[in-house]
Amino acid sequence: MPDPRTLLVVGATGIVGRAAIDHFAGSPGWEVVALSRRGTGRPGVIDLRADLTDAEGLDTALARGPAVTHVLYAALYEQRDLVAGWRDDGQMRVNDAMFANLLDALGRHAPGLRHLTLMQGAKAYGLHDVQVPVPAKERWPRGAHKVFYWLQEDRLRERAAAGGWHFSILRPQLILGAAVGSPMNVIGAIGAYAAIQRELGEPLRFPGGGRYVHAASDARLIARAAEFCAMRPAAQDATYNVINGDTMVWQDLWPAIARHFGMEAGEPRPMRLAAEMPAHEANWARIAARHGLRTPSLEAFLGSSWQFTDRTFGFGLDAPLDRLESPIALWKAGFTGCEDTEDAILHWLARMQ
Repeated sequence: MPDPRTLLVVGATGIVGRAAIDHFAGSPGWEVVALSRRGTGRPGVIDLRADLTDAEGLDTALARGPAVTHVLYAALYEQRDLVAGWRDDGQMRVNDAMFANLLDALGRHAPGLRHLTLMQGAKAYGLHDVQVPVPAKERWPRGAHKVFYWLQEDRLRERAAAGGWHFSILRPQLILGAAVGSPMNVIGAIGAYAAIQRELGEPLRFPGGGRYVHAASDARLIARAAEFCAMRPAAQDATYNVINGDTMVWQDLWPAIARHFGMEAGEPRPMRLAAEMPAHEANWARIAARHGLRTPSLEAFLGSSWQFTDRTFGFGLDAPLDRLESPIALWKAGFTGCEDTEDAILHWLARMQ
């Protein structure tokens, strides 16, 4: 008899959610249910629309869908002031409440739940704030800094133990993928910056700060890792970093990015993108009209991603921070996936174009 598996992707229109839907919808044996506020419109996927902060509406949405056996939780609430929100108690409470509402609804409508994958990230190690030992490892004690991850993780462990189902916690770093309106989409920001600079007749100058070593996570790799953990009992009930496997320095990748757009790289010129790029709405609107882009508003396209990209590029930092997570634990568990970060950046730039 076939093993029926129904996956609920929560946060289905985000960077991780979109890649997960593409992966699982194309994998044998999986029925995919997409939960989001806007809907995906993807053929072959069951769309459920709900706001995770609305417990009653969420319960109604899950009652309309099939009983799920697996969940990938990739939903996220960020404040408009992105970096300040990372330390804000209100932001943490909202993210905790969203996850709690989902767990409550699953308790009523998913009696056959087997596994839930929860997304965390580099903020688990404090990589957003301070230099930590390189590379960051899952076996370290929980950091003392405040982050909503700990609130969600405590709920997850308690509910899994009570419900008799399993879980995995995945920690990617600098996720590369495609989405519209995401608050942390460096790919979208690079593409919009390049398009506007080309419109102005300028070269593609690197706008960030000093050199530092970084790592990244292709959203396709995260989806494959999520399936691995869900289907491999020996790898369950554990936390894993999910990293492409190589390292990078943005300035060294910049010429390849410029070539992708048919542009000269030019000399670096530090620029606070979050301050300067919103003034180019008219230029973006002209580009969008010429090429028939789906999102003519730069603000709607990128959200807070300019702020995130400034941080990612090291703009304004007193000292560069080397930011690296170790992928070894997941590899030792048997996962063999990896991605070339330069190739991944160019892939996702092309996808968003």
